Amino acid sequence: MTFSIVGRSVDGRAYGVAVASKFLAVGAAVPAAEAGIGALATQAYANLAYRPQGLALLRTGVPAAGVVAGLTAADDGRASRQLGVVGAAGDGATYTGADCHDWAGGTTGDGYAIQGNILTGPEVVTAMERSWSSTVESPLPARLVAALAAGDAAGGDRRGRQSAALLVVSKGQGYGGTGDVLADLRVDDHPDPVTELARLLDVHAMLFGRPDPATLIPLAGEVATEVRARLAALGHAQPDLDAALVDWAGVENLEERLVPGSIDPPVLAQLRALSPTNATPG
Repeated sequence: MTFSIVGRSVDGRAYGVAVASKFLAVGAAVPAAEAGIGALATQAYANLAYRPQGLALLRTGVPAAGVVAGLTAADDGRASRQLGVVGAAGDGATYTGADCHDWAGGTTGDGYAIQGNILTGPEVVTAMERSWSSTVESPLPARLVAALAAGDAAGGDRRGRQSAALLVVSKGQGYGGTGDVLADLRVDDHPDPVTELARLLDVHAMLFGRPDPATLIPLAGEVATEVRARLAALGHAQPDLDAALVDWAGVENLEERLVPGSIDPPVLAQLRALSPTNATPG
């Protein structure tokens, strides 16, 4: 009743799961991930104990295939389970029990495992794998959601659509650098959940993406004058321009994109969109 992809970033620093289903709040049941360790998806008649047990095995250095073998061997209900696992290195591993509803199956490769059950057919998994292979340059969250969208477009869950979720972890890459959860987004009940998940990821990337040093604009000259005028028009006038920008950005949840003495282009675009058109010099 679900299709998912479990993946590892090309540099091996991030792990994640993207999943969609005709099932309420699929993100509450399927994904699990731990920074520096790996990720897994438990589905079909999901065994939620697989999540802590699987991560514990990965933590001790058991490879993905060994995790799948160990979890399913100890489970009397394994014939109705489906599982995908990715570890710190090597190929992912997938398992589909003999009693999973058709169409059910999966595929794996270096750093990924794709699986689904009650699908329109194998074309769903094929489309997801094709997307994954063609998006190597993309950040892991975008790559996972793109693969999910490809599976959805190919037919997805043959019962319909209801929920989708994305979980990505990377050491120290959470909010403020104080955690490891890079992205944790859920669409629990929606007529087009994968599209909505992609929209949420775009919002997340805009708000919480890390600034690219190569594109930062110095807060000087005409740019500084414009930023100061726009901030003042929004009620954030202060002698110190960086302080005024911090004050406004905190209200707009853009604090992760601030760099003293510069402004990130997405921050400037948001400031321009929200401030009056006459709040510019000249």
